[in-house]
Amino acid sequence: MSKHPIRILLIDDDDVDRMACARALVSDAAYDYTLFEAKTGQAGLQIIQAEPLDAVILDYRLPDQTGLEFVTALHENLAGKHQEPPPVLVLTGHDNAAVAAELMRRGALEYLGKDQNLQYLQSLPAIVQRMLQTRQAADLQRRAEAKYRLLVEQIPAITYVHPLRDGEEGAYVSPQVKVLGYSPQEWMADRGFHLSRIHPSDRARVERQLARSLQGGKPLHTSYRVMTRDGSYRWFSDHANILRDDRQHPIFLQGVMFDITQSKADEQELRASREALRRLSAHQDRIKERERKRIAQEIHDELGGMLTGIKAYLSVSIARARRDGQAADNLLADAARLADDAFAAVRRVIADLRPSVLDQLGLWEAIAWYAGQVESRSNLSCRCLISPRARAATLDPDAATMLFRIVQEALTNVIRHAQASTVTLRADADGRVLELNISDDGKGIDASKLATGDSWGIFGMRERARHMGGDLTVHGENSHGTIVRVRIPLEAIHDSPRP
Repeated sequence: MSKHPIRILLIDDDDVDRMACARALVSDAAYDYTLFEAKTGQAGLQIIQAEPLDAVILDYRLPDQTGLEFVTALHENLAGKHQEPPPVLVLTGHDNAAVAAELMRRGALEYLGKDQNLQYLQSLPAIVQRMLQTRQAADLQRRAEAKYRLLVEQIPAITYVHPLRDGEEGAYVSPQVKVLGYSPQEWMADRGFHLSRIHPSDRARVERQLARSLQGGKPLHTSYRVMTRDGSYRWFSDHANILRDDRQHPIFLQGVMFDITQSKADEQELRASREALRRLSAHQDRIKERERKRIAQEIHDELGGMLTGIKAYLSVSIARARRDGQAADNLLADAARLADDAFAAVRRVIADLRPSVLDQLGLWEAIAWYAGQVESRSNLSCRCLISPRARAATLDPDAATMLFRIVQEALTNVIRHAQASTVTLRADADGRVLELNISDDGKGIDASKLATGDSWGIFGMRERARHMGGDLTVHGENSHGTIVRVRIPLEAIHDSPRP
């Protein structure tokens, strides 16, 4: 089995010491050493620049410089070339802990003291192996970090590691932070820079959410606006985890910030579009109600007047015939009955278009009247329970009309779908909110219909409630009936726009 090739530089002005070190290394069964030799530090530095080396064995005291000076010069010479210096093992005849510590701080990887019995030569191959393994592990880690960083810096997001303790090292932010106009160095220079860039209206909320995450140990998921260098703001979605030490103390916040500025703009545009559609729908409802009222008035005045005249002529003809002692023509009697039926039909049409009781007596009387009409035309028992507080609430015509139409639609759904025997309407108010509940004892509504939104009747009721600043919910269970609950802020009712 072939040995792994290793290229070693020996720097020592003592020929005997260099020979002893070379002999100790060559005897190692694990590696096949190629040795380079130098007597001065400067000569060694020149060889390092010319040859690819795996390690350097350095005598601390050289004719031209010390080991500290050599290690310092080595790192300075290669720093500008972005070249990683080979690991250095320093040999010295002085056992000085302070010197050893300073050597390690400046970049030496190992330190070995020479003894008079030359025992250090027996340890030399093992220490070189350990040094090479340490360097190999460091190289692997460095390559892994480079791959990870390359991957992180290619995704369209800002990745960061934020220390949570003063003096803690390891802060990082990916170059994508430049989209905000800041450099990574500028972002990491101040531990509080990130929070200071958050919009003042969002900062307190984000700080509370972060405190809850730190306390509860749960990931942070939030969104907020970040100020760019030019003073504008961009929306970001921040997803972060808390990294803790062995004692479960938080040390880092590691997260990813996704730019959601465009999606926020789209969301606001969609919300504005929906609100415009709701206003348009409410405007059309008001126009429709005015038109219904006009048509009902015209039917009442025109068609009702003509039917009244026809009925009067028929009554006079029948009375004259009886006065003359003659039997009235049966056709006249039939025509009179048809006129009465036409009157009834006209009244029903007018009531469907716009019940006059709504304009004359108000919402609650109109609801009670309509419930009575439903009860008379179906097998459904209707109860109206209106509290004094609800009756005392001031309702403008638009709000009264919309609530009446909601009740109409809800009772129509009960008649068509619920298979119920009883329906109860309850209304109450607490000074701030008016609540109206319509409950039945029918078969209950299909939950899937609520989820898919296929019921246009329910959709229309909800839109009417939303236009008044309220909400409408529908709850139903199989064989337990359905409840339609409408909650409207009284302030919104008072401020509702009039047609």
